[in-house]
Amino acid sequence: MSVAAFLRARNIEFSIRRYGVEALNYMTLGLFGSLVIGLILKTVGTWTGLAWLVETGTLAQSGMGAAIGVAVAYGLQAPPMVIFASAIVGTLAVKMGGGPVGCFVAVAVSTELSKLVSKTTPIDIIITPATAICSGVALAQWVAPWLGETMNTIGRTIEWAMTLQPFLMSVLIAVLMGMILTGPTSSAALAISLNLEGLAGGAATVGCACQMIGFAVWSYRENRVAGLLSQGLGTSMLQLPNIVKNPRIWIPPIVASAILGPVATLVFGMRNVPTGSGMGTSGFVGQVGTLEAMGYGTDVWLAIGLLHFVLPAVLTVAVGVLLTRMGWVKRGDLTVDAKL
Repeated sequence: MSVAAFLRARNIEFSIRRYGVEALNYMTLGLFGSLVIGLILKTVGTWTGLAWLVETGTLAQSGMGAAIGVAVAYGLQAPPMVIFASAIVGTLAVKMGGGPVGCFVAVAVSTELSKLVSKTTPIDIIITPATAICSGVALAQWVAPWLGETMNTIGRTIEWAMTLQPFLMSVLIAVLMGMILTGPTSSAALAISLNLEGLAGGAATVGCACQMIGFAVWSYRENRVAGLLSQGLGTSMLQLPNIVKNPRIWIPPIVASAILGPVATLVFGMRNVPTGSGMGTSGFVGQVGTLEAMGYGTDVWLAIGLLHFVLPAVLTVAVGVLLTRMGWVKRGDLTVDAKL
């Protein structure tokens, strides 16, 4: 049996789709089911004065490593015992300072190693989870801390660049994070991994909002209320198949991001926490994060309404109308399947 055939038999696939799309997207679900939802619960608890809700949110956030571990192993189609053992690996990777990226790598490698031995011995119930835990713990101790520090260094470099070139960096961050959100990878996972906060987080949030709200409002004539909600509060990734067919439809939200990124940071001083920076308007997490970072003043609420909702819609539609008149976009180019 060839190596390729052996790996296929073990359900091990080294591809961008398996790791960069499937596993990474499940990692995002793990983040949402722990860190992100914890932030929401804590914020609601603070608003309502419910201490137990704040405690629940804090507990949910502390389970990030286990949630990511299980999510990544599931995304890699691991055997059940490996999925359960991955909660331990993920927890240790985060505890050792690996952050989401260190956790992802430790779990991904230990999962694939476990697949190699799964159901190959009479004592599979011992060998398979033992392989997952031993290899994962070794990676969590030796590799994850280095990966976590590397991502933190990149994040600090971005913040440093923001202080030197606030206009240019605001444009770049808003545009790139918005495009990543609409693309097949996870902007939320990236923002959290880079610890993207402060003004950089504010620019990222606006860029993501331009993609979500922009596409949602611009395509309303074709997708109606279902499309408005699924894109505006869900994900603009629904437009990805249409972008592949006609890349020009991506121009309006990108232009809106480029304009509003520096407006948000230089004029309004918009900031965010890492948990909300890459979420845009998905589940209003970006707005909750903004309130967490900037407080709950009336001026903050008005800035959120203007920069996260009103202006992204106005600018995207305005540029979209121009492209339609130029013949670059036609009816049907923005139709989405809300079940995607």
